[in-house]
Amino acid sequence: MPAKRKQAAPRKPRSDAQRNRERILDVARKAFSRSGANASLDHIAREAGVGPGTLYRHFPTREELLEAVDRSGMEKLAAAAQKLAAELPPAEALRAWLLLFVDSMAAKQLIAPALKQLVGDPTKVFAASYNRIWEAIRVLVQRAIESGDIRDDLDPVDLLRALVGVAS
Repeated sequence: MPAKRKQAAPRKPRSDAQRNRERILDVARKAFSRSGANASLDHIAREAGVGPGTLYRHFPTREELLEAVDRSGMEKLAAAAQKLAAELPPAEALRAWLLLFVDSMAAKQLIAPALKQLVGDPTKVFAASYNRIWEAIRVLVQRAIESGDIRDDLDPVDLLRALVGVAS
């Protein structure tokens, strides 16, 4: 019986590859905001300081790039909630995060037409990212309730829906 080979854990991307990916996403976010779904991928690669091959290795299709742009924004927003919760009192952390959320929604409005054109119904595609956002607001609201800073009947989902409505 042949010996079983251990499967190696997935390797973490090299730091330069991670930096390239982040630069591509930052440039792509601006390009899709400016030019919509037809933003030039060659221009995005050039502005990010990478070759087209590097862009396509990270994001084989325009749709995957746009999805990654949106997902990256949501991941940063979720991570900010954790950071703020660790650094600030509950009410201040919640307030700071809500301001970041409104800014994020305003920026998302700029890429929304491209998302709709390329992806169709983005709600299915981005469900995992949105789940992280729901969890982030739930934790921040719960901390503020427990500290006595806000009423205990505030529903985090209602709060987010109200903010999305304001930002739209």
